[in-house]
Amino acid sequence: MIRWRWGTVVQSRREWRGSLELDVTVEKRRAEDPGSVRALAYPALVGTPQPGDRVLLNLNALALGLGTGGYALVVAVPDRLPDDVDVPGHVVKARYTPLQAIVLAADEEASPLRADLAGAVDLGGMPVVVADLHSALPAVLAGARAQRPDLRVAYVMTDGGALPAWFSRTLDGLRPLLAGTVTTGQSFGGDLESTNVHSGLLAARHGLRADLAVVTQGPGNLGTGTSWGFSGVAAGEAVNAVAALGGRPVAAPRISDADPRPRHHGVSHHSLTAFGRVALAPADLVMPSDLAPALAEVVRAALAALCPPHTLVEVPSADLAAALGELPVKLSTMGRDLAADTAYFLSAAAAGRHAATIAV
Repeated sequence: MIRWRWGTVVQSRREWRGSLELDVTVEKRRAEDPGSVRALAYPALVGTPQPGDRVLLNLNALALGLGTGGYALVVAVPDRLPDDVDVPGHVVKARYTPLQAIVLAADEEASPLRADLAGAVDLGGMPVVVADLHSALPAVLAGARAQRPDLRVAYVMTDGGALPAWFSRTLDGLRPLLAGTVTTGQSFGGDLESTNVHSGLLAARHGLRADLAVVTQGPGNLGTGTSWGFSGVAAGEAVNAVAALGGRPVAAPRISDADPRPRHHGVSHHSLTAFGRVALAPADLVMPSDLAPALAEVVRAALAALCPPHTLVEVPSADLAAALGELPVKLSTMGRDLAADTAYFLSAAAAGRHAATIAV
């Protein structure tokens, strides 16, 4: 199940919050093994590797040719173990794996937010944008800030993609624009930790004092090419969680005319499954009002079929291209940038604009 390899650190490359990129030479076990790799270490888990250190690597992502996760991962620096770090919490994430980590949940007794969250039972009408891909996050944020730059926007990260929030360079670049990040379920590394999406939403509202939240998985989603075999299907469950807690669900369907796969043309079949089959609570289902006519016809028909229970909301988005261009991070979805998949990013931005419009 795991391609274990020994390696030696040559040099450090770039570094961002929670992550350190390295050049590592590999001790080959098979002829096809690479001689050197780009590796990623999470110092909070394994310590900070130094040039010359022998490291234990997991090469699975490279063997599979994964785009988002195309790193060798440092599992341990066995000759120089990091110091123990005593955490006041008792919540374990990545449970019963070799790298299970102890974190402090925002609502447990030792947390400074315990008093704020112990009695928190609802979101007080807070709008929550739900999307199925991590790449939607910066676009939603841009749309919300273009409409209401004063709003405090929090990111609630689910565990369908990357588990460490540290993996996302996008999230690192967006930190100055966010009220904070809450990592839920098995994901970890946010400003606040929670045990599930429900408690994560409450932590965003009452712990980070958010006016608006965005829920989506981390980078590196899992898909099998079937309607149900996709980690982003959990977006429908997030809609239900928002409604159960008295929030305003805003669904951001995945819209594109650039994806060459027919199942993702117009409205992705994954969004139709998540919002049409899994989401039982009504949500505002947002599409741009100014899509190209041929695309608009296809999208409008697909989304109208989900209403009721949802409500189709058409939001102007053409002027949001400027806000997207001003973001401090690179926009990319499935290897396509803003110019290559404009409809996708403008659709996510339109959902952010609508959520900001209804925020109290």
